[in-house]
Amino acid sequence: MDKILLIDDEADVQYSFRRIFASPEIELTTAGSGEEGLQLIPRVHPDLVIMDVRMGGINGLETLRRLREIDTKLPVIMMTAYGTTQTAIEAMKLGAFDYLLKPFDIPKLKQLVADALKASRDMKQIVSYEPMLETEDYEQGIVGRSDPMQSVFKLIGQLAASDATALITGESGTGKELVARAIYHHSRRSEKPFLAINCAAIPENLLESELFGHERGAFTGAASQRIGKFEQCHGGTIFLDEIGDMSLPTQTKILRVLQSGTFERVGGNQSVTVDVRVIAATNKPLEQAVANREFREDLFYRLNVVRVQMPPLRERRSDIRLLVNYFLKKFSHQSGNKPKSIATDALAALESYRWPGNVRELENVIERALVVAKSDAILLADLPAEVTGSVAASAAAQPVEGGSANTIPAEMMAAAPDGIPSLARQLFKWARENSSLKVIPAVERELIVQAMQETGGNQVQAAKILGITRATLRKRLEKFKIKQALSIE
Repeated sequence: MDKILLIDDEADVQYSFRRIFASPEIELTTAGSGEEGLQLIPRVHPDLVIMDVRMGGINGLETLRRLREIDTKLPVIMMTAYGTTQTAIEAMKLGAFDYLLKPFDIPKLKQLVADALKASRDMKQIVSYEPMLETEDYEQGIVGRSDPMQSVFKLIGQLAASDATALITGESGTGKELVARAIYHHSRRSEKPFLAINCAAIPENLLESELFGHERGAFTGAASQRIGKFEQCHGGTIFLDEIGDMSLPTQTKILRVLQSGTFERVGGNQSVTVDVRVIAATNKPLEQAVANREFREDLFYRLNVVRVQMPPLRERRSDIRLLVNYFLKKFSHQSGNKPKSIATDALAALESYRWPGNVRELENVIERALVVAKSDAILLADLPAEVTGSVAASAAAQPVEGGSANTIPAEMMAAAPDGIPSLARQLFKWARENSSLKVIPAVERELIVQAMQETGGNQVQAAKILGITRATLRKRLEKFKIKQALSIE
């Protein structure tokens, strides 16, 4: 029988776990505080501890620290309602097995618990077994609750606990440098220097000197000795951005540093020894560069110890709403103004755009929209043409049959923060002021448009979401001319 200890001060969470893990194969013990949980561990001898980060009394982080003094290999799953928190990073550094986001996805919860219990059994059977270190990471500017980003957070946490060389890959604008900084800030080298070098921005003939320094007279203009970035970064971390653009001779020197920690300054013959952790990033496919003999194969393998693949924004569209909210608050804080809201059709356009420039492009679009917006909400008209030209945005802007009076104003959708009751009151107020409005058709059309957008035009899935038959959906699409607006066959 597997023994699980749940430490959480919320009675409803304890009740939910009792129901989820009501099994003769699992013995669940609950504790309402960290202090109580620590007292129970020597008596219960749990195989797994599941614990909230925020509790009354000693918090989850301090509880984990004390628990590690009792048993260094007991798997601990931390729970948090915040997908990106610094306390979760600290928990990882203390050896948390993984973490859970509230509210729970029950199938994922069960799978995670099963994995943790298996790891617990393996550790008891094999003395040399090392527990898996999987947890979440937080760094200013990294936002996301999607599965691809949660995988990135876990890798950052694992890398922060080690000195392994890392290679961060992904398209431009996905946040590769933010990830590198996150690894650095939460590593044991966080009190030492961190230097970021953009290898593509420095002319090839100067990059080697920038990285390794030079001796006086090494080349024309070298009037004095210069210390390079690697020496400046001794004991710390160096981030080599766009390393795929580095010349082959410079790659050779980088390889030597990774292999032996030594190099010579340009024009010198004295060996310099440094202790520097290297984190590299590129938006180029290095495997192809190796095949084309444009990148050293041995250097590639030295860099590719742990790879962090940053997902493009189009592959994590569920994060766009979070990112928009983050940027609205960020720019509000910078300007000292009250945060603006965003209209529903404007948000739909942002969520359906392909974002070739990824998160960086989204940030620029939001900043521009805040400048040109004339009201307290960002409207569809405030977005650039390349964004509003998306199919979904065009569909959301189409009037229903019978005139534009039955299209819900974007301002109204943005002005209903309290949910459906608040929106209904706003609709009825608007109806009293606009005699041509028919509330139910307007709302019905908006729901159908949103369902079609959410499902990418899949009528079967849209009908399921709406709770109607596909035949009924087809009739509504024709009635409101949504089919033509969405350009769906």
